Amino acid sequence: MKERAAAMTRFGEAMRSREEKLRKLAVDEAGCPISSFVMMAQVDGPLRMTDDIISMFLKMPEVEDNPVPLHERVTPYYQMQSVKRWSPVGVVSAISAYNVPLYTAFWKVVPALMAGNSVVLRPNPLTPLSAMVFAEAAKEAGLPPGVFNLVIEEGIAGGQQMSEHPAVDLVSFTGSCVVGVKVAQQAAPTLKRLVLELGGKSAQIFLPDKVEAAAMQGLMVCGSHAGQGCVLGTRIFVPEDRKAEVLENMAKMVSSLKIGRSDDPATQLGPVISAAQRARCEHFTNAAVAAGGTVVAGGKRPAHMDKGFFWEATVLDLPDNKNPAAQEEIFGPVVGVIGYRDLDHAVEMANDSQFGLSGHVHGADRAKALEVALRLRTGAVNVNGGFMSSYVSSGGVKMSGLGRERGIEGLREFQIQTSVNIGCG
Repeated sequence: MKERAAAMTRFGEAMRSREEKLRKLAVDEAGCPISSFVMMAQVDGPLRMTDDIISMFLKMPEVEDNPVPLHERVTPYYQMQSVKRWSPVGVVSAISAYNVPLYTAFWKVVPALMAGNSVVLRPNPLTPLSAMVFAEAAKEAGLPPGVFNLVIEEGIAGGQQMSEHPAVDLVSFTGSCVVGVKVAQQAAPTLKRLVLELGGKSAQIFLPDKVEAAAMQGLMVCGSHAGQGCVLGTRIFVPEDRKAEVLENMAKMVSSLKIGRSDDPATQLGPVISAAQRARCEHFTNAAVAAGGTVVAGGKRPAHMDKGFFWEATVLDLPDNKNPAAQEEIFGPVVGVIGYRDLDHAVEMANDSQFGLSGHVHGADRAKALEVALRLRTGAVNVNGGFMSSYVSSGGVKMSGLGRERGIEGLREFQIQTSVNIGCG
């Protein structure tokens, strides 16, 4: 294990030596604005987290005692010991997403390698170049041949084989719910283990004593890599009697976002990943209006950008949580504001979703905010803030996925637990 840790330390150093290359790739292939705070997730976070993973794994016991009571361990007829042993799962298929390509690949590749597995990485065809850095780092770190493998393709044939092949023991996938279901179906005949981080339609509930902070969240969501984040709080719940005020202030804020090329340091809102994704933004904006919603800001392609996949920061006044823009993941710079009668109503609407990846509660009364947060059915919940850490796991419930990434739980996903029972004479 010490040799593996040393090799992974070299791997991390090789990745860090390519920081500027990775930063440029985040701009050029993913379209993340160069000055965006999302660069912390695109590049900065993953580069510092390798050492965290190594340290965390080395502190995790390979063998743990099972909590068998003494009267079962020692009887007139026998004495027994029982332990659980953790070992590598085997071959891991890692299929990553396009929005933060390095980060979503990183949390499959590095923990799986540190846990002693071999890995086949298949990046999203829209953002394949950053995955090459993993291969360069693996070679430079001296990882044995066949331990890290890379598949780059335009289509889906490779990803499908990686989900179906009997030699694969676990599939870790980040992407849409539709594709996640297909991955699970492809893995089912051989009963592969799965870690699926899928879509989200996260709620943000603003208590009456914190409503003044709601308007800023429209800017934060739309300015976060053009809203292309599965954990972003795109459903914003505020008291009904303050909704008009929030919408007015939010519209002013998002309208100030500078739209432009991702390599321009002044740009705050860059493009979405493709023409298809821009069309999705347009479709759900129109569907929201058809179902009784109103466009308060944005809602169209920017007139001054005749090239590129741009969509204006869009704020929607949604009459209820049944609106299509409240129920479906749009994955673009589009937020919906929904009024609630009381906090029970807010929680009811927040939980009325096929998704359950993340959630947010904002309140000056922290005890009340926590009380509300604990009622949300979601894999993570943030009260008055949130943070990104190697030591805190995340994962979804309902259609947002299976299993966990990050933290001890995320590392254990790449291991098999064996119960070992030993007779003592």
